[in-house]
Amino acid sequence: MSLFHLSFYSAFTLSSLGLAFHRTHLISALLCLEGMMLSMYIALSIWPVENQTPSFTMVPVLMLAFSACEAGTGLAMLVASTRTHGSDHLHNFNLLQC
Repeated sequence: MSLFHLSFYSAFTLSSLGLAFHRTHLISALLCLEGMMLSMYIALSIWPVENQTPSFTMVPVLMLAFSACEAGTGLAMLVASTRTHGSDHLHNFNLLQC
């Protein structure tokens, strides 16, 4: 395994561990999701180059587009929850009160 592979594998692992263990603020959860998406983007953009398959070169662009949509939706939810609940602490949100 090369050093480059190790770097984006460890970035994905650290982001998923951050999402699993540090769930106090919604903004930290969104940042961990963005870290996971960026490491997946790097992996998907290197994969066609290593395997010499030009047919999969559009996959990273689609992944980046979905990541931008996810970031926009997450920030909209962050603003809406901060306005309604007063903070972005995840322990304040209760889905049963909808």
